[in-house]
Amino acid sequence: MLAEDSTLLREGLVRLLSEEGHEVLAAVGDAVALLREIEQLRPDMVVVDIRMPPTHTDEGLRAALEIRKRWPSVGVLVLSQHIERNYAAQLLTSNAERVGYLLKDRVAQVEEFLDALERIEAGGAAIDPEVVRQLVIRTTHSDPLARLTPRERSVLETLAQGYTNAAISEKLHVSMSTVEKNLNMIFDKLELVHATGYNRRILAVLRYLES
Repeated sequence: MLAEDSTLLREGLVRLLSEEGHEVLAAVGDAVALLREIEQLRPDMVVVDIRMPPTHTDEGLRAALEIRKRWPSVGVLVLSQHIERNYAAQLLTSNAERVGYLLKDRVAQVEEFLDALERIEAGGAAIDPEVVRQLVIRTTHSDPLARLTPRERSVLETLAQGYTNAAISEKLHVSMSTVEKNLNMIFDKLELVHATGYNRRILAVLRYLES
């Protein structure tokens, strides 16, 4: 199901998803219609723009949070024109399962967009790389992230995007054992040693970075 007030982008997404074998149950232009359609049709996945009528501020985000609360089994991918750190934090720190946050420019990169949908459908997360980079960047010397090595930072950024250990290994061209070693060091340095499980680790990292 799609919620996007731009008719051109909305129809383009409908066509793209249909061509890739997805069934689009509904495509609407505002958050009120989105919630109404979800109540009736219960889709597997929702793609929603953050800013929609009538105020074009955070209607889409509030709808996404409502969906997460009322229908937790529905995957939610939020699209944003710009990086909205507070909005990203609200969405991602509530639960890092079946959720994603992408910049709209990423939609034009079809393979990345479809990959994000697949990861969310599989129960994971899909966070835009640029959003992660903005969250990771720090300037104070007291920041624990300053203790991370360049390799550990790279692993952390990729982890926060929602990739599995195997995918991190492939993307960074390192062995699985190297990834696991770096992850252990990251969670030790960030005092997240008790965070276990793939989605729990993502949630812990994102919560820490936004704190």
